[in-house]
Amino acid sequence: MRLRTYSHTDAAHIRETILDLHSAVHSDTSDPFHSRERFSWFYERWSGKPSWSCVVGFDNEVPTGFAYGASFAPGGWWKGSERPSSVPEGVPVIGLSELLVLKEWRKTGTSQRLHDAVVSSRGDEVATLLVDVAHPKVVELYERWGYEKVGEQKPFEDSPVFDIMVKRLYP
Repeated sequence: MRLRTYSHTDAAHIRETILDLHSAVHSDTSDPFHSRERFSWFYERWSGKPSWSCVVGFDNEVPTGFAYGASFAPGGWWKGSERPSSVPEGVPVIGLSELLVLKEWRKTGTSQRLHDAVVSSRGDEVATLLVDVAHPKVVELYERWGYEKVGEQKPFEDSPVFDIMVKRLYP
């Protein structure tokens, strides 16, 4: 698998690839929170940030998954949540908004490769992400990667409850 990194200026160019991957992974759900339309809104919101970066995995030019995020503004944190004391002000933080891998590429190390590529190439000291509490195996995966739960949140009326997790990238 080959990884390609994209920046904010590439977002429009790769938009359909990202949306198609998301649709393929969520094709078996009728939950409006995971609809293509809703995800498109999230994608535009995140990719519109100048600090946004995305890594897409390819197998013979066929996309296998992606990860993307952006740095929080100074003092910024997840909508509706307080920045935890374990992440002091002034410490650069990447919010990992999405990590998604096609079913046939799961349990191959692809998720971790995409994750590591997007969070390690930026110079941020801390990574943070949200994980649906209804997916304990995903929470456990992030814990194995060094993340710790620091809180919970429900950012939108129609969203699930998420664990807020953080990881120090440079101890």
